[in-house]
Formats: sequence, C-alpha cells, structure tokens
Amino acid sequence: MRKIFLFVLFTALLVAGCFNASEDEQKVIVIGLDDDFAPIGFRNERGELVGFDVDLAKEAVRRMGLKAKFKPIDWDKKREELTSGNVDMIWNGLDITDKRKEYMIFTKPYMDDRQILLVRRNDNRGFFSEDDLTGKIVGAQSGSTSEDYVNENIQLKEKFVSFRTYGKFKDALSDLQDRQIDVIICDEMVAHYEMNQNPSQFKIANVKIGEIMEMAVGFRKEDLALRDRVQKVFDEMIADGTAKEISDKWFRADLIKYSK
Repeated sequence: MRKIFLFVLFTALLVAGCFNASEDEQKVIVIGLDDDFAPIGFRNERGELVGFDVDLAKEAVRRMGLKAKFKPIDWDKKREELTSGNVDMIWNGLDITDKRKEYMIFTKPYMDDRQILLVRRNDNRGFFSEDDLTGKIVGAQSGSTSEDYVNENIQLKEKFVSFRTYGKFKDALSDLQDRQIDVIICDEMVAHYEMNQNPSQFKIANVKIGEIMEMAVGFRKEDLALRDRVQKVFDEMIADGTAKEISDKWFRADLIKYSK
C-alpha cells in the first residue's frame, strides 16, 4: 500500500509540475524581430539586444505582467514565423502595408516612416529624384518596405543596372562601402543612425522614395485580444510620457505619432 501511495503522490506532483510549467509558459510572449536593424533592434558591443522598439516592447510587456522573449527571425519570412505561431507579434519597425494586412492585424500607428537613399560619403553624383537611380546598382533589405516599393514599380526597377536584396542590413552597408552597389533604399531613421555612427562613410541623399508609411505592431488576425491588451498599455505609455522618453533616448526627438 505504501508503494502505491508513493507512486500516486509522485504522479500527482509530476502532473502539478507540468501544469505549473504550462502556466509559466503562458506568461511569456515571443516577439519577432530582426536583431541587426539599428537603431530599432540590434546587438550592442556586449552582444545585448537593444534598440528603440526593443525598449518599447519590454516596457509594454512588463506593464501587461508578462515576460518578453525576443526571437530573431529572417525578416523575409516574417509571415511564416507569425502565422505558424513561432512568434506572437512582430515589433520591429514594421510598416503597415496592404500586403501585410492579408495576414496581420495592427495596433494604431505609433510612428511615421519614409524611405530615402543612403550613399557613400565621397559619392558626388547627384541624387535628387528617383530618376537619378537610372543606371545604378541599387540595394535594399529583403522583406522591407523598400523592396516592396521597387518590386511594385517595374518601370523604376527596369532603370536600374541591377537590384540586390540582403537578408541583413549590415551586408548591404558592407557592399555599399566596398562599391558593390551604388545606393541603398532604406528607412529614414535607419539611414540617419548609420550616418551618425559612420559619418566618414555615409551620407543621406534626401530623396523621397514612395509614400510616407506608418509603423505599428503586427499580430495574427485571430489575436484580437492580445492586440487590444498591447494597445491599452501602449496608450498608457504615450499618456504618461514613457514613449516620448524612449524616443528621446534613441533619436533625441519625440517621433511618437499621437494618433487618436
């Protein structure tokens, strides 16, 4: 009888342990991001994950009483990562586009975003409009709004010598430095960050590429409740000035979009 009792007790403890582990897992929210996309989300010199959206996400998840787990993903495969359940949300300089609306729902936009040109500091060729991309080797990050814009504008793309896309933005920067490409189309905030970090290497050609976009957090279509929880705490972060403080930290300016 004693052996039977001990077996039952052990089984009960094992089941209870599994239940508690499951509860703990439910307290973790997995956030997909490109961890090489400064200043939005990237690794510092100590290998720590830092960045503007990383700080926003950490604070939002903390206020929800959950734990944030950041999962680096191939940005070009964010649809698969999100819809398969590998990540719970995408929070990483994500523009709202019609293509993404096919499989995502979004928070309210929290920042405007536009695409501009990044070139070598010593490049004295004039870049004043999209037409000046004619005859150039143009680069962009795979899965980005920049790539989508080029691929949707065939007449513009046909003017390029070639169009190269990169899984990691740093690879595009490396090719630009090595003269393998002439220009990178990228987010304005990313271009400003890289120019400030490497003033002797890069400069911005202030050419408007496409329309001004809006950044938001993306979720699976069925995750309305999670989206609304994030929106609630994010609204609180805007109201109490926390979002502004994080923007000031990374951009020395309040770039938060105060949408109603």
